[in-house]
Amino acid sequence: MRISKKLQQADVLAEDCPSRVVLQHMTSRWGILVLIALESGTHRFSQLRRKIGGVSERMLAQTLQSLEGDGLVNRVAYDVVPPHVEYSLTPLGVEAAEKVRHLTDWIEQSLPRILKVQQTRQRKSVRTKAALD
Repeated sequence: MRISKKLQQADVLAEDCPSRVVLQHMTSRWGILVLIALESGTHRFSQLRRKIGGVSERMLAQTLQSLEGDGLVNRVAYDVVPPHVEYSLTPLGVEAAEKVRHLTDWIEQSLPRILKVQQTRQRKSVRTKAALD
């Protein structure tokens, strides 16, 4: 089966582009954090959950499933009791983690400037609202 020429050329701005699904999986709040957490090596589910503050068991499971489906995360289940499952990045996942790491590094470095802008906008909004009342 041949892939249509339209699908061969990714265009994330196009409504029906399949790259949007991968983009959503990678750049969701939990997707980015899972990729970054797995940069340091293989983790069990419970280790990941402790490492990523605030993620629910359900959201972590869904995120890992999506990233595994995209070929970014490798899941290995060992046939032991109790069940033992480990997650790690695939070579493609290592590349993806590096890309999102650049974004998160930029955010963390720029956070003081971002917070300053947010505070300034909030003060303006409060003054505008007071003037309208």
